[in-house]
Amino acid sequence: MNRKILYIFMLSTVVPGLVLAGMGMMNGPGMMRGGMMNMSMARHQYVMRNGLPSAYSGKRNILKPDTETLSAGKQLFNANCASCHGESGQGDGPAAAGLHPRPANIARFAKMPMASDAYLYWTINEGGAPVGSAMPPFKDMLSDEEISQIMLYLRRM
Repeated sequence: MNRKILYIFMLSTVVPGLVLAGMGMMNGPGMMRGGMMNMSMARHQYVMRNGLPSAYSGKRNILKPDTETLSAGKQLFNANCASCHGESGQGDGPAAAGLHPRPANIARFAKMPMASDAYLYWTINEGGAPVGSAMPPFKDMLSDEEISQIMLYLRRM
């Protein structure tokens, strides 16, 4: 096996799909759409390079996923997120078609190990400004409790 192939193999075992996606060779769900990296991967790469801002480090959701909390989270998601992310959270809402980069498939992403509570708080609070997407920041529109409710709902989608 030559060095380049061995190197790509080694990197892909550490972060599956990252090498091929970065080379524009993957078009499967959650990786690339129309040659453009999806927002989940762009945001993840941003955090890998820069870390989370200290205001979000260690932030944890203290709410329990009971019926009332999940219902509130669903209502908040539908009111604030579904127009772009879609009712099922797959990044296919009616407003998504005109957005570049396209909204993330947050139903899938919210269940991944990298989507810690701190990461999701940062994402929802700061929106797309840190990574160049159209997602608005919600830090002045939603309380921590409301964001926590949305996060619990996302993880149950």
